[in-house]
Amino acid sequence: MERDHKSDFRKSCIKRLEFTSQFLKFSKEKKTVEKLKNIIEKYKANSILLYIPMGMEVNVFPLINYLRKRQKKVFVPFIVEDSFKLVRYRLPLETKKFKIKEPANSFCIDNRIDLAIVPVVGVDKECKRVGFGKGMYDRFFDRLKYRPIIVFTQLTLCKTEKTLTDKYDIQADYIITD
Repeated sequence: MERDHKSDFRKSCIKRLEFTSQFLKFSKEKKTVEKLKNIIEKYKANSILLYIPMGMEVNVFPLINYLRKRQKKVFVPFIVEDSFKLVRYRLPLETKKFKIKEPANSFCIDNRIDLAIVPVVGVDKECKRVGFGKGMYDRFFDRLKYRPIIVFTQLTLCKTEKTLTDKYDIQADYIITD
């Protein structure tokens, strides 16, 4: 895999995502959240990894609220060194490294997840994730001793028919876009 191709693909996907109009974004997010609810129900997932959305990512806050009201365990990433650990979602959120919002650190012992919802910048031919280039999700999933159901979300599908990823890059069971 050539790094330049992956980097160029990443840049073109980010540019495309940044220009999604606010009206279309709201409509796409609403449909995407409904599809995510259906997958969670299908797998009867009780413990779910979500993310704190950044501007060009699907706003999953309505889904977080929905799941919490249904007594589901909602975890989000908490950055630790070159990866992250799971912490329970709770307020307040603070802006941390890479301008990512996180809840306070916690020392949760029961943090096994059934399903992970992961934002993507793009996907390649193998349905593997192209993210922002830090590799945190790849390292996180590589260190897990099991494999949960993995669902990628994206406002607008940005996919290439080329293989751009490495063998350690995570692969989706589902890719959900509008």
